[in-house]
Amino acid sequence: MTPELKKWATEIYEKAEAKLEVTCQRTGDKIPYIPINGRYDDHGSKSISWWTNSFWAGMMWQLFQATGKDCYKKSAENTESRLDGAFENFVGLHHDVGFMYSHTAVANYRLTKNEKSLKRGLHAAGILSGRYNPAAKFILAWNVESKGWMIIDTMMNLPLLFWAAEEINRPHYAYVAKAHADAVIEKLLRPDGSSNHIAILDHHTGEVLELPGGQGYESGSSWTRGQAWALYGFALTYQYAKDAKYLDTAKRIAHYFTTNVEKTGHVPLCDFRAPKEPVLYDTTAGAIAACGLLSIAEFVPEHEKSLYEDAAVLMLKALAENHADFNPESDGLIQNGTVAYHDMNGRHVPIIYGDYFFIEGLLRLQNKHFMIW
Repeated sequence: MTPELKKWATEIYEKAEAKLEVTCQRTGDKIPYIPINGRYDDHGSKSISWWTNSFWAGMMWQLFQATGKDCYKKSAENTESRLDGAFENFVGLHHDVGFMYSHTAVANYRLTKNEKSLKRGLHAAGILSGRYNPAAKFILAWNVESKGWMIIDTMMNLPLLFWAAEEINRPHYAYVAKAHADAVIEKLLRPDGSSNHIAILDHHTGEVLELPGGQGYESGSSWTRGQAWALYGFALTYQYAKDAKYLDTAKRIAHYFTTNVEKTGHVPLCDFRAPKEPVLYDTTAGAIAACGLLSIAEFVPEHEKSLYEDAAVLMLKALAENHADFNPESDGLIQNGTVAYHDMNGRHVPIIYGDYFFIEGLLRLQNKHFMIW
């Protein structure tokens, strides 16, 4: 990483951190999701089991370990405590407990060795492993009536299982994670490096019955946040499992993603295979993919590093220059995220996970991030 690039990343990070410190003080005990009229409401009061409820805390932990500012730590601890309500509710939890508790309890334990956080993280890992179907060899998604739904998003939840396997020497958690990753390679990924969002399987045999469009444009299309989940998810799976097939898979997805995103100024559309109109972006996919690319760069030979680092930097620069709001008077940092292609109310809005991954990416460029996954 050149001194000029680190200088750029530091300058952008400092602008973002200045805004987020003000936002943290203004937000108080709320759990942010999407700002309404420039202000966060409390999404935790609407649905304590909602899958995005951890990203604010994850961003707070990243900022705390980088700055030592107590407001970030207190905010993250508050979210973690509130998520005990999701454990108590239980029926609202699903495959995304990895998101919910890696960024809260596991992050807290890694940084402070809080024993209560350790127990929360292990409880979440038990819930996630309990969704594994040993006959069809996949982790069940959501809580829908179908018994055979698997989705690409679950790749980013697997680190919780790998962490638990290492933390308490329970290798069966890692077996479940690797089995699910293998099923994704076989059933969701395509030869060109793109991915379906959803596969509906026969829950007895694992046979693919249907490939719905999910949050993308249609069946067979290429929902970009799903591609980003796959890219980063396989890089993280390689980091834990150290099996070359997972790194090779992450690289194949990365090449597909970066080739497509070059066509739109390094900011991804919501779906790479959607019609030309309307032009619908999803900046969150760019931030996620950038972190995945920087993760891949950690594991490839020196002569390959710049291929992935440069692509990540181009995406982060495009977000900072064209889609970032650094004004501390408004909530939400990265603009023009899109929840799903056909979600008319969730188009081109700031979304909390876009901010999280943008901050993680900037901290990675400065070698100031910590391993939250």
